[in-house]
Amino acid sequence: MQIEWGIPTNPEWFDHYEDLYYLWGHENKNSFWLERGVFSSLAVKEHANILELCCGDGFNTQHFYAPKAVKVVAVDFDESAIKNARKYNQSPNIQYDVKDIRSDMPGGEFDNIVWDAAIEHFTENEIVALMRTIKSRLKVGGILSGYTIVERAGRKSLTQHEYEFKDKKDLLRFLESYFSNVIVFETIFPERHNLYFYASDGILPFTEKWDKIIYSLKD
Repeated sequence: MQIEWGIPTNPEWFDHYEDLYYLWGHENKNSFWLERGVFSSLAVKEHANILELCCGDGFNTQHFYAPKAVKVVAVDFDESAIKNARKYNQSPNIQYDVKDIRSDMPGGEFDNIVWDAAIEHFTENEIVALMRTIKSRLKVGGILSGYTIVERAGRKSLTQHEYEFKDKKDLLRFLESYFSNVIVFETIFPERHNLYFYASDGILPFTEKWDKIIYSLKD
């Protein structure tokens, strides 16, 4: 942990076993690092074909998305991240590939696309272009889900981040241009202000027609 994050330059991806075996118990004493996998997994359809963009170490890929999927195509531009994912977070239904999604987005159509903790690594213009490509890769009714963070009082959390969002409305403007149904919600901790999003032309989690809901939202 100290070598990777205490000495510049920090890597582009994070090994979540450091959360599991070190930070969770010894440092931050909270489970917000698990929110990303939990919230996106709620949007994943049973027996889904999933595309995960910027998968990093593959921890969420293996532990949250693959168990519900027929197949997960998980990509990252960082060869070291994919090497780590293949070594420590492999599963028979996961395909890890080295790809820069700005120029080499995987082809095909997917039930779910997960863009977790990575949208902030792109410029505003790149985000707009990627939203257009993402929309073209989703099946009818498919769901884009993901996570990002809010900028800290005018300064970036990491130097690798190209664009950090000011608030929920700032993120919404990118999503609403391409999807008819969008939900953005937040969790706030002393060290981090998190934004989570669902976007689709179909039914979203926690809406009235969501098939996993077990009570009426009107009750």
